[in-house]
Amino acid sequence: MARTFFYGTALTSLVLLGLPASAQDAGTLGKEAAERVHQRPPAYSPYVGHDFPARPFFGDTHLHTSFSMDAGAFGARIGPMDAYRFAKGEEVVSSTGQPVRLSRPLDFLVVADHSDNMGFFPDLFAGKSNLISDPTGRKWYDMIQSGKGADAATEIIVAFSHGTFPKDLMYFPGTTAYRSAWKETIAAAEQHNEPGRFTALIGYEWTSNTGGNNLHRNVIFRDNGDKASQVEPFTVYPPYGSDNPADLWKWMEAYEEKTGGSVLAIAHNGNLSNGSMFPVVEAFGKKLDRDYVETRARWERLYEATQTKGDGEAHPYLSPNDEFANFERWDKGNLDGSVAKKKDMLEFEYARSAYKNGLKLEKELGTNPYKFGLIGSSDAHTGLSALEEENFFGKTTPQEPSPHRMTATFIDNAETGVKVMDWEVSSSGYAAVWARENTRASLWDAMQRKETYATTGPRMVVRFFGGWDFAPADAETRAPAIVGYAKGVPMGADLGKAPQDKSPTFLVAALKDPIGANLDRYQIIKGWLDKDGNLQEKIHDVAWSGERQPGNDGKLPPVGDTVDLAAATWSNSIGAPELIAVWRDPEFDPTQPAFYYGRVIEIPTPRWTAYDAKRFGVTPAPGTTMTLQERAYTSPIWYTPAP
Repeated sequence: MARTFFYGTALTSLVLLGLPASAQDAGTLGKEAAERVHQRPPAYSPYVGHDFPARPFFGDTHLHTSFSMDAGAFGARIGPMDAYRFAKGEEVVSSTGQPVRLSRPLDFLVVADHSDNMGFFPDLFAGKSNLISDPTGRKWYDMIQSGKGADAATEIIVAFSHGTFPKDLMYFPGTTAYRSAWKETIAAAEQHNEPGRFTALIGYEWTSNTGGNNLHRNVIFRDNGDKASQVEPFTVYPPYGSDNPADLWKWMEAYEEKTGGSVLAIAHNGNLSNGSMFPVVEAFGKKLDRDYVETRARWERLYEATQTKGDGEAHPYLSPNDEFANFERWDKGNLDGSVAKKKDMLEFEYARSAYKNGLKLEKELGTNPYKFGLIGSSDAHTGLSALEEENFFGKTTPQEPSPHRMTATFIDNAETGVKVMDWEVSSSGYAAVWARENTRASLWDAMQRKETYATTGPRMVVRFFGGWDFAPADAETRAPAIVGYAKGVPMGADLGKAPQDKSPTFLVAALKDPIGANLDRYQIIKGWLDKDGNLQEKIHDVAWSGERQPGNDGKLPPVGDTVDLAAATWSNSIGAPELIAVWRDPEFDPTQPAFYYGRVIEIPTPRWTAYDAKRFGVTPAPGTTMTLQERAYTSPIWYTPAP
């Protein structure tokens, strides 16, 4: 039948739908056909109608500037304004006078300066009257002006950490000086926030460190400055604060009630907490109860699994069958080295053991307090989120690039024997967030639902979906998210009730960093609580490069090594630019609670120490780690048996 297209008339719709084209026919259509007239024709584009996150955004939720007490004492002179400029891709001059720029801008940044004494050092350097009018403040200022800034900084930090800091010089909430520092922090974020291009999230770090045990949390606001400015950060030192996380959670609840806003907390690097970060019996002298687990699970949505002070995913003592657990280890003591590490502390410091213990706590108390997602971030105290191995500007200002940092000591406690060298500081990491758009609300919402992953620096793209019906053919797609969201749930979510006689299936996919190294393998780490009440774990290689096959021991052979240490380079002649697969759990028991998360490993590449050795012509100290296999950790997917 010949068809004539009458644009702008109802007949056009009839023809496009394959319906009768005459007016008479149109007038005599039945109800079913009439409804079809108003339906949109099937879209050619496969992406129509999908509103899931299409890309990860990379950023840092844990950067310190000169506003932090310790960063200022170490010599940081970069404030929040320049920290945001740098993260957005601008070239700046570091505190040691070196020009520095990122290879690519970040998508978002949180300037998370320490809440206690926020803004003290910039005011001291500026000679503010509220400080130099005090005899001690004048003494410190004069020392700095006469070139004895390092000595002044040492005096200040010792006094601050030992509780002998002059009260009249403290920047406490409620004081004009403190309020001014918080106002400047918010103003910097407001000025640099560009929705859709770059997100400056407002935040701070609450720094509980009693006994040298690191229990720090970064507090991240969903809101703009109009709400964040209605409060001042929660501090540690009484009477203005507390070192107990439970009191921080009360502050967070009060903030939301007062402003109608939203806030979350990120616990970080538990490897320096000496067994305090993930308790299973009691916390701060109180036995864990239903209120504790429910409250912690509500407020602490994420964990910082990797940063400059080492990696917090797993430990070889806890996971002896994991060949990749011995990575960027900081396990000698607590934060200040005042107490040496004991092996029985390790279980309560690492993400994987917390995930396992969380399963048991949920069975006992009804809620899993350690059902957190994973991110990485820097904890750099330089104002610079420079975490690429070849562009690493250190944790603190004295550790910015120089021949000295290859042989210098970072922590050296003669009483305990705890010693950490500068070369042990890690160039890590970044937070990857699967959000719908680059805005405060969208990024925060993704963090809240835990659709995040950690990277040790590279910007690899990682997908992780779980469900009951993924099939091998689903790994043939070029758009895994479409089938991933349609048939399952993403990282950070929960599997539903187990269908009869089905095991969970997982769709995994990873793309290399466009300017980085190829990929070695994609692993799924499973943990579960067995029928006897014992906690178990197992690592599965589910996708890998090349023609390798697991040996009789079940282990996949190493990918190889192309690193040229003398030249500080490598070749992508091994590995794969992408990995994708579907994996079914072969040992699933629907009566046993479990978690699954992905770990993506790159091929070996030079560590920052290799770049320094080449650039400065320095011979590394014995034992210096010179290569590494960068990686990403996804947030888990949990399975809970139906009651």
